[in-house]
Amino acid sequence: MKGLQKFVYSILSSKFKKTLVIILTAVAFFASLLMFPSKLVLAKMLPGKSDNTFSVYIDTPTGSSVEQTNTVSQCVIDILKEEKEVMNLELFLGQGIPLDYAGLVKGASMKRTENVAEISVNLTDKHTRTEPSFLMTQRLRPIVKKKCLPLVKGTNIKFIEQPAGPPTLASIVLEVHGENLDKVREISTQVANIFEKTDGLVDVDVMADDIFDKYELVPDKEKVARSGLSVKQVNNILYLAFEGMVIAHKNSKNSPDQIPMFLVLEKASKSLSSSSEDALRSKISSLNLMNQRGMMVPLSEVVTIRKVKSNPMIMHKDLSRMVNVIAETDMVSQVYPLLDARDVMIEKFSKEYEIEKAGFTTYMFDLYLTDKKTKEKFLLRWDGEMKVTLDTFRDLGAAFIAALVLIFLLLVVYYKSFAISGIILLGSFLSLIGVIVGHWAANLFTSETFFLTATSLIGFIALMGISSRNSLLLIDFAKSLMECHGMEKKEAIATAVATRAKPIALTAVAIILGSALLASDPVFGGLGVALISGTVAAVFVSLIFVPVLMHNAKAMNFDIADHCETDNISITK
Repeated sequence: MKGLQKFVYSILSSKFKKTLVIILTAVAFFASLLMFPSKLVLAKMLPGKSDNTFSVYIDTPTGSSVEQTNTVSQCVIDILKEEKEVMNLELFLGQGIPLDYAGLVKGASMKRTENVAEISVNLTDKHTRTEPSFLMTQRLRPIVKKKCLPLVKGTNIKFIEQPAGPPTLASIVLEVHGENLDKVREISTQVANIFEKTDGLVDVDVMADDIFDKYELVPDKEKVARSGLSVKQVNNILYLAFEGMVIAHKNSKNSPDQIPMFLVLEKASKSLSSSSEDALRSKISSLNLMNQRGMMVPLSEVVTIRKVKSNPMIMHKDLSRMVNVIAETDMVSQVYPLLDARDVMIEKFSKEYEIEKAGFTTYMFDLYLTDKKTKEKFLLRWDGEMKVTLDTFRDLGAAFIAALVLIFLLLVVYYKSFAISGIILLGSFLSLIGVIVGHWAANLFTSETFFLTATSLIGFIALMGISSRNSLLLIDFAKSLMECHGMEKKEAIATAVATRAKPIALTAVAIILGSALLASDPVFGGLGVALISGTVAAVFVSLIFVPVLMHNAKAMNFDIADHCETDNISITK
């Protein structure tokens, strides 16, 4: 330790060296912060989680038949079956899979239409696989979309992974609010087009039903009565011709309930030659009903064909009509694609709308649009995992500030000096250098992006107490040497550093070894890396930077005390 004592003493003896230490520390601090805008370190709520299952959501255009949906689904299944790590697959056609963690907020339980399907994919155990599930979905996504999307034009295929944290509708969600539904749908389509062209965003979808033409078959009650038929007869044959219906029941000793017998026409008989009104009219003209007098009446004589627009689902949030535009991130942070897409939106929408940006809140990315001609107002509100990220970082930031304030107040009460308390806090805060640089270094040794996550911030907050302890050891020991031994300030600080370096280093080694197991975890890896790299930085800051601040602080000028216990103080000369 004599070498360390001489090294610190030489720094404290030279004004140039002390200034150099302060400058180098400041440069290291600001250089580490610049790793965020330069994208050397990326921030995200939670990284990808390797699981034993994932899902594939298939949405064919609104109004598509179940046969079309099944065609796309079988295409996806054929590709997935070729994967060695896929154990089994289960297709849920026309409905969502049984509710899972991801489906809690994605509306899986509400899917009951012919144009949707979900595939549950079960993989081999994640501990025996070399490829994590989130990397597998990243690899398979372009392959599946290239082959299966062209089968039915307008189809959307989304790969859904089990979230590592709180489930959200998607990584990036943009809510388009407004009373004019036509305008809202138009803005939503433009937003989706911008998302499609933004690097890093995949699985873009507008959560709104397409408006399409459809034909209603309306029984003419007056003609039905004159023809000697009943409305029930007409309805029954229409259901039988296009959907099928229960016509009887049978009993079975193996079933406690009656088993319905379902009658439906074969596919060739109930299918139309085209989607035109003439094809539909030809179909119902071939259907006849027997009236009460035993005469056959063509169905086309008592049924009116009416062409109408479909009724899309209307979504509300906080009593405001809206349409969601969603997108997933392709192993990148949500922040950078969001900012890129937002800049394009501001440029594009400024031609037709007056744009007002939100203030400094967790809704800071929101945009308020006012139509320049009609003065109609619309709101573009960002939600999803991005909103959860902002809320989490805000809450953790508040916890961090509260920890700083409490530590500072306790130190002021103990030392009765704002300067000494500030030195301890500043030394603790600089462990952030190690946290950021540690994530950059970890990213170099991993196959996927290593994000600075919410767990990383938890590790940094935990480091505040550890780093503060290091500075406390130095200050208290230097104070004892100056008060009890009358040692000169510079020598006392150098001696304190040399003497307390060993317990500081042993504490750091214990933290590093204890955190090593966390570093490889996909969710808590950020916590482990933050504790390891932050502890290393805290040691260097405590042994080099803090002594310089102590020597420059007038509050560290202690006089010899009248009563001082020196029995347990060991001094290295």
